[in-house]
Amino acid sequence: MTPLDLLDLDASLSEEERQIRAVVRQLVTDRVRPHVAGWYEDGEVPARELAREFGKLGLLGMHLTGYGCAGASAVAYGLACLELEAGDSGVRSLVSVQGSLAMYAIWRFGSEEQKQRWLPAMATGDAIGCFGLTEPDHGSDPASMATRARRDGDDWILTGGKMWITNAPIADVAVIWARTDSGVRGFAVPMDTPGVTAREIRRKMSLRASLTGEIALDDVRLPADAQLPEAVGLKAPLSCLTEARHGIVWGALGAARDCLETALEYATTRTQFGRPLAGFQLTQAKLADMAVEWNKGLLLALHLGRLADAGTLRPEQVSVGKLNNVREALAIARQCRTILGANGVSGDYPVMRHANNLESVLTYEGTSEIHQLVIGQRLTGLSAFA
Repeated sequence: MTPLDLLDLDASLSEEERQIRAVVRQLVTDRVRPHVAGWYEDGEVPARELAREFGKLGLLGMHLTGYGCAGASAVAYGLACLELEAGDSGVRSLVSVQGSLAMYAIWRFGSEEQKQRWLPAMATGDAIGCFGLTEPDHGSDPASMATRARRDGDDWILTGGKMWITNAPIADVAVIWARTDSGVRGFAVPMDTPGVTAREIRRKMSLRASLTGEIALDDVRLPADAQLPEAVGLKAPLSCLTEARHGIVWGALGAARDCLETALEYATTRTQFGRPLAGFQLTQAKLADMAVEWNKGLLLALHLGRLADAGTLRPEQVSVGKLNNVREALAIARQCRTILGANGVSGDYPVMRHANNLESVLTYEGTSEIHQLVIGQRLTGLSAFA
């Protein structure tokens, strides 16, 4: 038990879940922590190399079954996300987008041929996927997407663009969502298809250890079998987002834990006015409040994970987790920065990096406002989206 485990929540985990957590934590310690500050500062990350290493451990699509996927529990997947994001949100995003968005979309909605073509290679990290839903002018309102797919004989012609797409600069396949005459449909688009271009988005102040891109689709001709046959309507991509949000509920706690552990160590070793910072009442009050919120967040994540494993998790419940845990993780990161003083903004410590990253996590897979409206609709029975 660590000092942060005030509620003895470790006892609620199975031995297998603790072992998976330990393996991922060691991987992050060995492979991510020594380099991530440099990756963040340079805006570069060896994503393909990392993906293959993650694939060797079965982390890519780990909660899916078949096609080389590990078939792990939702809780085990959540714990893996927590440990990955304790290293960096961008590293966890690589795994989340690969497994919970791109792989899940093909696994859930694709044909058997599409699954056989893509999933085994994606599970090993030999093929990278991305998920193209967000557009330059349509983020929180995907129903207004401008990307279009029209029939031309037996083929499909895709035209449009997607923005803020994690993994796009190195992806081998993109799951692209487009409006058709019969509603929203999904397509598995090989990135080397003529008319597809990806441009990396630079000058980010957040998620700098993650590759983000813009995808342009210029009259891209696809065969009929590129369409995901079971992806019918906007509910399909939204279900993928729900899948990814569950990982975020856990992952944000990893960033918060790393900040808390850093602040706790700093406060107990940094001396001011003749005693450690941790000996002052105001510092202890900060640490206590943050530890309480972190434990509440973990309890929430664990409950949602058990619901997911039971097959009863509802989208609005995931919204509760995403809204609360990311919001609290960001507040924890900001508070920890105050304990570190000027060192809080130094790249020698992870706190400001986590805080900057969490600003993106707060926005992607649904902004806080969107999740508030989802919860509000559940409470009132009234939609306030339009």
